[in-house]
Amino acid sequence: MDEIISVIANVGFPTFIAIYLLLRFESQITELTCSINRLEQTINNIVK
Repeated sequence: MDEIISVIANVGFPTFIAIYLLLRFESQITELTCSINRLEQTINNIVK
């Protein structure tokens, strides 16, 4: 029983944190991608 708890503590918690952070930052990454695309369009319009 102690082994199972140890495995959950050593593997489960870091995995949970990694997934949580990935999901949390996903929306910010999407927003940054949209901003970069708008910036690219603006620069292309200025150059034309």
